[in-house]
Amino acid sequence: MSMLERAECQLAEIELLTSMFPTQEELEITDQLALAELRDYVEGSASTDSPPPPSTPQFFIKQKLDTASTERMDVILSCAYPSEYPSVLPEITVRCAGLSRAQQTQIHTDLNSYLMENCQGEVCVLSAVDWVKDNLQLFINNSLSAAQAPKKESSSPRPQEMFSRLWIYSHHIYNKTKRKNILEWSKELGLSGFSMPGKPGIVCVEGPHSACEEFWSRVKVLTWKKIMIRHREDIPLDRQVEDSRAVESIDSLRKFTGFEEAMFDPHGNRGNHMDLGQLYQFLNEKGCCDVFQMYFGIEGR
Repeated sequence: MSMLERAECQLAEIELLTSMFPTQEELEITDQLALAELRDYVEGSASTDSPPPPSTPQFFIKQKLDTASTERMDVILSCAYPSEYPSVLPEITVRCAGLSRAQQTQIHTDLNSYLMENCQGEVCVLSAVDWVKDNLQLFINNSLSAAQAPKKESSSPRPQEMFSRLWIYSHHIYNKTKRKNILEWSKELGLSGFSMPGKPGIVCVEGPHSACEEFWSRVKVLTWKKIMIRHREDIPLDRQVEDSRAVESIDSLRKFTGFEEAMFDPHGNRGNHMDLGQLYQFLNEKGCCDVFQMYFGIEGR
């Protein structure tokens, strides 16, 4: 499928969604400029191999779904098209107040598996909406069962608290939705560190071990060309300290203050390459320049 044919599929699907969900309460296109550029590309392109616009459409589909209870449940599907869609799956995140974070992660994983098995190479946002409608009640039931189950008292010792720092490598990080999720999730989970978009993409998060693992569980299920934990640091905390002192101990181990998206003199045709010398200096200032060689196989300077 050529780049132009992929763009035609994207535009046709958006026009179909617009006709099916005509109000902004049902369908909200968050990047109208990207949609206009896509339409101009499809309607005015003279070559099937001319490059597509750098930005791709992003939108929310908002549904009120019936559940076993008397209340209707608000469900939002956040959708973003990779430039290769529909040759690759779209980025779809399901948000529902009736589900825990773990349940939302699971429904995202199961939805991706369904789309990969049944819709690979085809437009599939409507299939995703239908799947969520058909399966949401099951996840709500599981969530309610977990909440209502009696909690068993355990005589086993409390697991040892641990401070973790994850160094994550991605082939690239361009997508605005992914970049927004990384920033929002790190803030929500109380993690510090940084993310460097572009090619390659780098993310470092540090904080309580459980929060780092939750962050990684959310990030890794998004659609990536390649993503992995390149290096991790796990430091046990004193089992005997009180909770307030454990927080102080975690904060003393942090090398970053807060979480930020770091840019280092973007360059290249698409502005997607960073100055690795500046990255090395940044890491050196934070006392973690040793990871530069782990990422790139060379010593920084």
